[in-house]
Amino acid sequence: MSFTSLGLRAELLRAIADQGYSEPTPVQKRAIPLILEGRDVLAGAQTGTGKTAGFTLPILQLLGTEYEKKGWRPIRVLILTPTRELAAQVKESVSTYGRHMPIRTAAIFGGVGFHPQTATLKRGVDILVATPGRLQDHIDQRTVELDKVQILVLDEADRMLDMGFLPAIRKILNVLPKQRQNLLFSATYSSEIRELASGILRNPETIQVDRSSSPADSVTHKVHPVDRERKRELLMHLIESNNWRQVLVFTAKKHGAERLAQQLDRAGLGAAAIHGNKSQNQRTRALAAFKSGEVRVLVGTDVASRGLDIEHLPHVVNYELPNEPEAYIHRIGRTGRAGKKGEAVSLVAPEERGLLNQIEQLLKAKIERVIVPGFEPDPNAPRREPEPRQARKHGGGKRNNGHGNPQRQHDNSNPRPHWHRHADRKTEGGNSRRGRPSA
Repeated sequence: MSFTSLGLRAELLRAIADQGYSEPTPVQKRAIPLILEGRDVLAGAQTGTGKTAGFTLPILQLLGTEYEKKGWRPIRVLILTPTRELAAQVKESVSTYGRHMPIRTAAIFGGVGFHPQTATLKRGVDILVATPGRLQDHIDQRTVELDKVQILVLDEADRMLDMGFLPAIRKILNVLPKQRQNLLFSATYSSEIRELASGILRNPETIQVDRSSSPADSVTHKVHPVDRERKRELLMHLIESNNWRQVLVFTAKKHGAERLAQQLDRAGLGAAAIHGNKSQNQRTRALAAFKSGEVRVLVGTDVASRGLDIEHLPHVVNYELPNEPEAYIHRIGRTGRAGKKGEAVSLVAPEERGLLNQIEQLLKAKIERVIVPGFEPDPNAPRREPEPRQARKHGGGKRNNGHGNPQRQHDNSNPRPHWHRHADRKTEGGNSRRGRPSA
């Protein structure tokens, strides 16, 4: 099957050809016709399978019949994403495939100026890509109008639930037209996602391209057992001895990512960090330097596991295993994309064996253990108990900020002036004093 057989308009086929693609991926083959028919869709597909183009192309096709209109245009498509990086990536995808169509697209997210976004919205936008927290800010300040939305997309919906955005999503849903097309895309396909979908989608068509919570077949997995205190030394050894030129490393916490990046950089490996305490400009510069090869190692938290589109990334390292086994899928989804080969390496301390077992249960496979000579775990070393896992809550109550402290909900009984609210809400991975999840 070719893209031509899907009935896409000439402008879209030209943009697809510009990117060097000729055949749609499995999720695109199934999703595009359904979306063009106006059906609600619940799609579960692993990362790197072309999910974004799977909804971007048919949306542009549907809007194409009206794009000749000039002047101010209302928002007709709303795409919600969990992180700034993913919002920017989706916006770029819309711009890439819609380059031969005068469709107006904008992305709004936290960590950057509020008022420039307001000015963009006033000029009129056809497709708005947004993170829930910042969009809620605009709704509260009445700087965005969503009463003409025809299509709603929830992209990486599972991650939005993990980050505690369900209350914001519910508030957004309350201001949207009741009659609209709804598309829910998710890398994992959990019971929580099905519950969310049941309240939004109407008689949806379900797409499950690969088995739930599975990594790409093009990724090889490997575990290096090592004592926690020697992880940094082993990581440096692996990078240098294997001459890895581009490595994405995941840590559990923000301060750990920053410290590791500084240590690797001082050792001459060329490293940068990307996490929630970084400003959007800092995160953008770090990612650009990593993509260009200016830095060799990018160290990040799980906030970086979604929305990072790095062509042919060869190596992903789990410096620390995630507390949620599903996060392992999202992390390693940055490599082995579009059929390219990738390697996922995990440095596992003895106290992390329980987390490793949970990951293997999810994968339904045993990951190869390879002890690196000179880095054998010390059987007599004292073992530190792992930190307890945080329970995930998808309801509308208090959200957990990832450090064991529940964040307080909004209190509208004592509203503050709008200039304070704008200053406080650095959302989606930024610092927050107003109950926004950080990572």
